[in-house]
Amino acid sequence: MLKKVTNTIEKYNMLNKGDKVIVALSGGPDSMSLLHSLYMLREQYELTLYAAHVNHMLRGEDSDNDERASRKFCEKYNIEFFSRAVDIDRVSKEKNISHEMAGREARYEFFQELIRDLKGNKIALAHNLNDQAETVLMRIMRGSGVEGLVGIKPVRGHIFIRPLIQTSRREIEEYCSENNLPVRIDKTNLESIYTRNKIRLELIPYIENNFNDDIINTLSRMAALLSTDSDYLEEESSKNFQKYCDVTEEKVIIYKDAFNLHPALLNRLLRKAVLKVKGDLYNLESKHVENVLDIQKTTTGKFTRLPGGIICSNVYKDIHLQKEVKKIRDNRLESMNFKSGESKDINFKLCNNELKNLNENEDMSISLHIGENIIDEINKKFILTVIKNRDYSKIKSGDTLKYFDYDKIKGNVVIRFRKEGDRFSPLGMKGSKKLKDIFMDLKIPREKRDLIPLLCFEEEISWIIGYRVSDKFKIDKHTNNILEVRCIDIKNNIDTFKVERQEVYE
Repeated sequence: MLKKVTNTIEKYNMLNKGDKVIVALSGGPDSMSLLHSLYMLREQYELTLYAAHVNHMLRGEDSDNDERASRKFCEKYNIEFFSRAVDIDRVSKEKNISHEMAGREARYEFFQELIRDLKGNKIALAHNLNDQAETVLMRIMRGSGVEGLVGIKPVRGHIFIRPLIQTSRREIEEYCSENNLPVRIDKTNLESIYTRNKIRLELIPYIENNFNDDIINTLSRMAALLSTDSDYLEEESSKNFQKYCDVTEEKVIIYKDAFNLHPALLNRLLRKAVLKVKGDLYNLESKHVENVLDIQKTTTGKFTRLPGGIICSNVYKDIHLQKEVKKIRDNRLESMNFKSGESKDINFKLCNNELKNLNENEDMSISLHIGENIIDEINKKFILTVIKNRDYSKIKSGDTLKYFDYDKIKGNVVIRFRKEGDRFSPLGMKGSKKLKDIFMDLKIPREKRDLIPLLCFEEEISWIIGYRVSDKFKIDKHTNNILEVRCIDIKNNIDTFKVERQEVYE
């Protein structure tokens, strides 16, 4: 087995002389044989070895015994040992994910911390030939594309290496026996309670007995062949990503010309864009890629949700991908009473603390209340105040300060973005115009029109923020109560009260 491990290391250029290698050690046969084999090769590659163990706290005393056995093994071979206990069951419930996924996240987080703190070069994982076959079968049943059928890559990101990826489980067990390695056996691996276990314990033996007794190697060879094709497509898609995509702090924009690419390249480009935004491709399936393609064919403003809280929206046939932010901050409320005990309730409230779903034919809107409203999603703070109209002729507005006839307001005061069919009545104009025509008159670039917040009284647009206010809510000598709205840019704290004009018409 040691020779096979060495061949794998050389074939995939996994190690360089002098590498500091963190070995993921569970205490089972795979990881024990991995650590031992690297220990035997340490002088050849001048390696510094560390062991990292995560106690998942799922099997009571057995979990603790796994940790003790791993620690003792490392002490015997003078390998520095690091461990962390994580309540995987609790994490699983809190994040609403499987035990398997919660454990994987905990392990990789720990490994990444160690490689940073120890200034390490590589993280060695103990996936073997059987794991590869099981993974490929799982992905076949899930309907994965070429990238998924490549299976487990021997090297990922120049950091994660898998020296046992061409070694079978049988060879590993023989190696453990020959070297008297004190391996621990996780009894749950012998139970058909997970999909992978069922494939290992039931499906693969059935295929071996009835169809192909060398199915493990067959699937591994298939994955290797597909990997060659995948590498070429990946290289081409990277070129196209540079050509057709823009990456900002907040989003990835895929320009419409990209959707003329061959589907094989386009699919990879879309996956690369999701990876940029989300950080991984977990749970992303072909149906989600198809959803993106469908959205691109619809009208601007439509969007869909992808796994991991990613919003995919159509902006004039370009596709914007960004993380969804649901929560908004609920600040202090202020009730306003009028003389004679009369009060007016405009029903200022939060819309269930979340953005609404345009796919359900609802507006993406956030209701405002009297007082301070901080909306992180658009980097704005709105301060609403109701004042008495003592001398309307002296009321003047600025870039960030507007006044409206409070008594003409019906229903909610909300911030939203434009939608199909919007009309607007600019101050000084009788009648209304289509909002898109207003934007054209103002020479607002198409790509920015969906990003301009609108202050609305129920469905009626009262202020195109940064541009124009409506004639319908102007104040005059008949106005009794005035709604003052101040808009402040949070990031730059911009609240420039530059007087533009007196927005009063008799």
